Amino acid sequence: MSILESEARPGGLATTTLDHWVGGASFTGESTRTGPVYNPARGEIAREVRLATSADVDAAVQNAKAASRGWADTSWAKRQQVMFAFRELLSTRREELAAILTAEHGKVTSDALGEVARGLEVVEFACGMAGHAKGEFSENVSTGIDVYSLRQPLGVVGIISPFNFPAMVPLWFFPIAIAAGNAVVLKPSEKDPSAANWLAALLKEAGLPDGVLNVVHGDKEAVDSLLEHPDVAAISFVGSTPIAKYIYETAAKHGKRVQALGGAKNHMLVLPDADLDLTADAAVNAGFGSAGERCMAISVVVAVEPVADDLIQKISERMSGLTVGDGTRGCDMGPLITREHRDKVAGYLDVATEDGATVVVDGRSIEADGAADGFWLGPTLIDKVSTESKVYQDEIFGPVLSVVRVESYDDGVDLINASRYGNGTAIFTNDGGAARRFQRDVQVGMIGINVPIPVPVGHFSFGGWKDSFFGSAKAYGPEAVNFFTREKAVTSRWLDPSHGGINLGFPQHT
Repeated sequence: MSILESEARPGGLATTTLDHWVGGASFTGESTRTGPVYNPARGEIAREVRLATSADVDAAVQNAKAASRGWADTSWAKRQQVMFAFRELLSTRREELAAILTAEHGKVTSDALGEVARGLEVVEFACGMAGHAKGEFSENVSTGIDVYSLRQPLGVVGIISPFNFPAMVPLWFFPIAIAAGNAVVLKPSEKDPSAANWLAALLKEAGLPDGVLNVVHGDKEAVDSLLEHPDVAAISFVGSTPIAKYIYETAAKHGKRVQALGGAKNHMLVLPDADLDLTADAAVNAGFGSAGERCMAISVVVAVEPVADDLIQKISERMSGLTVGDGTRGCDMGPLITREHRDKVAGYLDVATEDGATVVVDGRSIEADGAADGFWLGPTLIDKVSTESKVYQDEIFGPVLSVVRVESYDDGVDLINASRYGNGTAIFTNDGGAARRFQRDVQVGMIGINVPIPVPVGHFSFGGWKDSFFGSAKAYGPEAVNFFTREKAVTSRWLDPSHGGINLGFPQHT
């Protein structure tokens, strides 16, 4: 039986309060504060989630600390068995998790299944952790002396994840952390928290010892408690840039390793030789998938003239065929996460008009296939956006696609490089030389060449540059192995019968 089945109703959500998951079981803690969890397609509260106190966070950390000792001593073989079992369970029951994502986040079922699939890539990478975390060995570096390195777990690590990918982002972090021998305290978004409990229960079913993965729900009090807790060795975070910077500075001040992935304003540079049909498809897919609520969404099309008019026409035609509505009804795009966020995103259309831009497609007039009270905003296209406008400068985090017109490739690259963000960007062209030059010139962490959302596969690492990333190691892949482990170097000499006796001099390389 899953974590939700005992109290579920259609749609995958329970009617009572979601508690924490600590020590391998539901945990109420001492807090009496709760927060609402909405079904955004209905515009109604589906359940409450308990918001942790500092004492509740401490209880989770102490459980993790106690469990981490035995888990770190568990063989690589046993840890891999648990990860393989988890991978099979997650793959088999992905539809169950996708239903939870659709009900609490609002994304359509196909997008929810895609989120699970990308998370599975990292689980599969973690299944090979014994090979990824190997040390090195040098024999006879000096006479009779060998040097070798070990990679060992940190102990307890904290993960703070956002609302837009309530399954995938935790899966970016905790499989690698756990496979490396750490214990984890996960603080998911309080807006869509149920996926975290479901994943924790699934890992217990896969054989993970109690206390190795704990989930605490909450707001700033819970976050600050993790950042300041002396028994938490590292923090992984994904969210907006202001919060990522706060996470980085606060956790680092308390002596922790930090990987804090921030916001983005991702550009798509379109050269005159690009296939405009392919480009228009990509712009729509990357701009409006998951209602634009993803840090790798394309939010700015940088059109090198004379292609802008033709490209806007093609994008508009494709937008007219999109259906917006309840994610369970086979629609193309679902609602936004909350009414407040929907209203904030919609407000940028007024800003665009005031700043002299042209609203080509206005998503505020959408007729959604869903409840009247759902948090709906349709796909929106804005042309002639000024780079001085907040429509261009802000991370809107919604289904709003802006078009900026430039005269040349160099103008486009200069515009992209002037952005404070450096998460992802794409170029659409049939010129291989221009594409190769672009990948060297552009100052971002992830680049797509005729690929609009260049999220690396699980055995590479994910992360941006500039204000899109704070810390020393990117998410998942090889950098995550280094982040969740620390190296020891061992210098060893085993004396043989020919040992020459006492020598008080400084050791010499002979």
